[in-house]
Amino acid sequence: MTTKYDRIPNTLFIKNRKKFVTQMKPNSIAIFNSNDIYPISADSTLAFQQHRDIFYLSGVDQEESILLIFPNAYKEEYREILFVRETNDHIAVWEGEKLSKEDATEVSGIKTVMWLSEFEKVFYDLMAEAENIYLNKNEHYRAAVETQTREDRFIEFVKKQYPLHIILRSNPILQRLRSIKEPEEIALIQHACDITEKGIRRLLGFVKPGVWEYEIEAELAHEFIKNRSRGFAYTPIIASGNNANVLHYISNNMQLKDGDLILLDVGAEYANYSSDLTRTIPVNGKYTPRQKQIYNAVLNCKKEAEDRLIAGNNWHKFHKEMGEVYTSTLLDLGLIDKVDVQNEDPKWPAYKKYMMHGTSHHMGLDTHDYGLLSDDFVTGMVFTNEPGFYIPEEGFGVRLEDDYEIQASGNPKNFMKNIPIEADEIESLMNS
Repeated sequence: MTTKYDRIPNTLFIKNRKKFVTQMKPNSIAIFNSNDIYPISADSTLAFQQHRDIFYLSGVDQEESILLIFPNAYKEEYREILFVRETNDHIAVWEGEKLSKEDATEVSGIKTVMWLSEFEKVFYDLMAEAENIYLNKNEHYRAAVETQTREDRFIEFVKKQYPLHIILRSNPILQRLRSIKEPEEIALIQHACDITEKGIRRLLGFVKPGVWEYEIEAELAHEFIKNRSRGFAYTPIIASGNNANVLHYISNNMQLKDGDLILLDVGAEYANYSSDLTRTIPVNGKYTPRQKQIYNAVLNCKKEAEDRLIAGNNWHKFHKEMGEVYTSTLLDLGLIDKVDVQNEDPKWPAYKKYMMHGTSHHMGLDTHDYGLLSDDFVTGMVFTNEPGFYIPEEGFGVRLEDDYEIQASGNPKNFMKNIPIEADEIESLMNS
């Protein structure tokens, strides 16, 4: 099976499985399922995207795949098994090439590969040896899942067929493992960020009054896909004028007006890894004095945040510290006053009137990636840094965002350090 992206060395997935196994209780099986292909209507479907957990542990980027891990299996060849759908000439003609057993081994580093039709019998035999089973459920703090997933159906199957086994949760293990990236993953995230840079530089010569938001989306999609990305890592936000004050504006259907700012929250994916960038640029290539004042205030907040994305800090402390930075900055700008601060609700401080979202989140295989917010920052964690001020009464909002890797000491590494962000540089490039 071929993918747009270059094949990732299977040593990454071998390492990831070893890390997972060290966290398993003795005599336990763990099962991971691919995502479904989701229907739209009639015979239409959404484009397939792999479940990030089975991808993280196997590298297999194909539907109807199952990963079984059983470190204590009596037979060594059953300690890791990958089940993939059987391919044939008919499938190859209608759907394209699928993984052969040899390909699956090459991708994953797993020696034992079987067809999916063999799963239930093998699983039955191995469950006779096992005491516990790790099942996988989306437990991300931002998850809001309304559909029944393939994992959900498998959980129901196990509970019905094997009610006397002890069920354990794989997600808490993966939350910690996936939050600390291996060097290979850092390189893939950097590659996604580099593709995003190409898109942004293309836009700086394209944006002008009269252009439509969806035309900007099309320019980005072209640049991303041309560089072997699947496209956007998340639904793009192309928000001109007051649209920037709608945090998740995704209509992207308005015409750009002279004098407005446009907020671009966009990022390319590469090999299932995300990038997440925001820039706010002037439609006509020149910030007004007030726009530049707010812009530079947000940029200074971003620099303050960067100083705090350091090993030993944690997400909760970081956000409390940034709240103090926003309060001070908004006081200086005259957007809030001391009375607002004195009378503020501690649960919704005065600064939240103009900066109502978090400054940072884990990023990686998912744009809002796994990671426990109570854990201290350690080297290898990847975070966004995205302050913004939203001023509906003035008809614009400004957000700036880059992606960073926590270092063992000192400030984090900025994956997006080469993407223009200083107001003067953006103006220069837009007018060159």
